[in-house]
Amino acid sequence: MSDPDCLFCNIVAGNIPSTKVYEDDETYAFMDIAPAAEGHTVVVPKTHTKDVLEADPAVYAATAKAAQAVARRAVDVLQADGVNVLNNCGPAAWQTVFHLHFHVIPRYTDKSKDSLTLPWVPHPGDMDAIKAIGEKLAF
Repeated sequence: MSDPDCLFCNIVAGNIPSTKVYEDDETYAFMDIAPAAEGHTVVVPKTHTKDVLEADPAVYAATAKAAQAVARRAVDVLQADGVNVLNNCGPAAWQTVFHLHFHVIPRYTDKSKDSLTLPWVPHPGDMDAIKAIGEKLAF
């Protein structure tokens, strides 16, 4: 299933050009055209699904497995010093293309290859609030 109005569905279908990095029966990975770092890759399921909350668990698992393979390849071939695997779910989480996807962003100590910065400043939380929220989330 694909959505004719979806950017990533059109990339998977070959209607929009991309630089393919990886492909299998269920997933497709391509270079991001606005990279945060050298080797920034986007990994998508071939089946259209809006986000992590709506994804069939098997589709999500296949996409995560492909993202892991791309991450390993980036560290090996590009000699990255680390890697971020990011997923944004919903507008409040900065999702702009509503087709499940992972950003695989190789990280480098050489900042000429890496412009990504941490978007928040970590700080100690209120332990009582953390415990209460954890208890609410537990299942």
